[in-house]
Amino acid sequence: MPKVTVDGQEIEVPQGATVLQACELAGKEIPRFCYHERLSIAGNCRMCLVEVKPGPPKPQASCALPATDGQEIRTDSEMVKKAREGVMEFLLINHPLDCPICDQGGECDLQDQAMAYGRGATRYHENKRAVTEKYMGPLIKTIMTRCIHCTRCVRFSEEIAGVDEIGALYRGENMQITTYLEKAAKHELSANVIDLCPVGALTSRPYAYEARPWELKKTLGIDVMDAVGANIRIDSRGREVLRIQPRINDDVNEEWIADKSRYAVDGLTRRRLDKVWIRKAGKLEQASWDEAFKKIKAAKPGGSLAAVYGDLVDCETMFAAKALLKACGSTLIEGRQTGLVYDTSNLAAVNFNTTLAEIENSDAVLVIGSQIRHEAPLLNVRLRKAAKGGAKIFHVGPEYDTTYAATFLGNDLSVLNALGSDVVDAMKGAERPAIIVGGAALGRGALGKALALAAEFNVVKDGWNGFNALHFSPSRMGGLLLGLAQKGGMADIAAAKPKVLLSLGADEMDYAPFGDALKVYIGHHGDKGAHAADIILPAAAYTEKAGTYVNIEGRVQRSEKAVFAPGDAREDWTILRALADALGVSVGFDGFDQLRAAMFADTPALAHEGLADLRVSVPAGGGDASGVIENYPIADPYLTNPILRASPTMQRCSSELWHGETVAEAAA
Repeated sequence: MPKVTVDGQEIEVPQGATVLQACELAGKEIPRFCYHERLSIAGNCRMCLVEVKPGPPKPQASCALPATDGQEIRTDSEMVKKAREGVMEFLLINHPLDCPICDQGGECDLQDQAMAYGRGATRYHENKRAVTEKYMGPLIKTIMTRCIHCTRCVRFSEEIAGVDEIGALYRGENMQITTYLEKAAKHELSANVIDLCPVGALTSRPYAYEARPWELKKTLGIDVMDAVGANIRIDSRGREVLRIQPRINDDVNEEWIADKSRYAVDGLTRRRLDKVWIRKAGKLEQASWDEAFKKIKAAKPGGSLAAVYGDLVDCETMFAAKALLKACGSTLIEGRQTGLVYDTSNLAAVNFNTTLAEIENSDAVLVIGSQIRHEAPLLNVRLRKAAKGGAKIFHVGPEYDTTYAATFLGNDLSVLNALGSDVVDAMKGAERPAIIVGGAALGRGALGKALALAAEFNVVKDGWNGFNALHFSPSRMGGLLLGLAQKGGMADIAAAKPKVLLSLGADEMDYAPFGDALKVYIGHHGDKGAHAADIILPAAAYTEKAGTYVNIEGRVQRSEKAVFAPGDAREDWTILRALADALGVSVGFDGFDQLRAAMFADTPALAHEGLADLRVSVPAGGGDASGVIENYPIADPYLTNPILRASPTMQRCSSELWHGETVAEAAA
């Protein structure tokens, strides 16, 4: 390992480290605009200048200079100070002085570094250049006069998202960053460029002029828009969530989130259920909690009580429902609303065993029945890394733009019964082969064949487990850990003909088979479930309660309460606890801490954050696969749950980006 001296302090640095990284290891802050740890090195802002000996007697860009043995690096010399002041002066020649009305104000790298490293005065008095606003779609607001051409947005789109939608036109002073023919940026990770932009050139269009960062309360949360469980920060003011931003977690989402995770916030205040409703003579009428509970009790559910939990439900709510049903003598609970049926007796067969971080290291991947860009956009980023590292990736299912080199084998699952020699050779010859089974294949009984292929290709070996199931429902793994699944899926619930059906935010299911049941909807939005319900009990959304979530890889994570639920809405577990009193049964807990303690005792895997220890091996499979995958389960990636369907921003994204409709705008 090379030894370098930074401002008189000798340190060892990893082989291949840059001078900038060496300085940071020594605890020195190096200003930068173009450099980013997860992007390629551009070296075009020149803000990271340092003095290096041996070398030419001039400042050098530390981000692009390799650290070598014996270097003497100065970060605080007069030469460095003067050079940085000069660079900042150049950057501000054309930058508009509109900090008071800029949405980046208060969290702007240029603002902070101008304060710390600038001269405090300029020697340039020429007219500033102006650049026309570029249209980048309904999510990204552009004021390109502020752009300092760091090219972070360009590199993110090309290298991370894999979509070449942003680039530079012209040269020198005329250079402009824009999308191709000023079309909207359509990929599912586009708004991450807002976080990357070190100035106010790219900001959030829906969030524009809403708040200043110092006005916001910041709460740590977990995203529930897909099953990856991205770590997020919920920024709120008063009782309203104003924005959601990613938190860094290298094991899960690195520092990215999908667009729908970021922009679901305006759906949290629209179409909300904040009162109790009871259906009388075919019409919903406002009622009281007591009236609703009396009607449920009058149905005398007893052991004929069933529950279906929705995609956004936390583990505490599911456990409270499980405890209520157990106290009533029932085990009728299910969460696979759309009718998926697969064996859940061995969780290793339905878990993403490789983990999100390790899938990057795979060298051959067989994806069966999954449109990963829609079902798990952040997993697609990981697969891109694997492909860039030389992995061969094969897909079974309808073709789509994967953003990486992939071979499609057709959409007939029977192809798995006689895979071509290219697939067999690649999978058998790989050191770290992986299989990913998506919802479109799980729903057609392909799990057994996938498990058989796992054994044939030696996918599970010492130090490597390459067998993975990919769910797109955030509550799925938590429900399976809690043991909440019927052998026959929803068909078993319907066949039992329950007297009372508790719908815990279940908005994707078919309520037709439950025509004779008293349907009680416990949820937060007036969506499909509320329309079918006989009784509506208003509940809290994911930002309005503390909860435990388990992602696709079996990682247990906790989310905190950011704001209070509106009106008469209550946290789901409190509703179920009150319902237990109304039915005259005991569930064993009275408070949230008692509920969690009971849940941990019932399912110890949920007691500790991090990867759950499933302590099971991947089972043997068998049988042939059959059936044709006509389409993937997600029909519209922007409208996959009731919060998104209530969001004006997501509705506009669906219309403009997914369906290609022209959205009329008022004149700017």
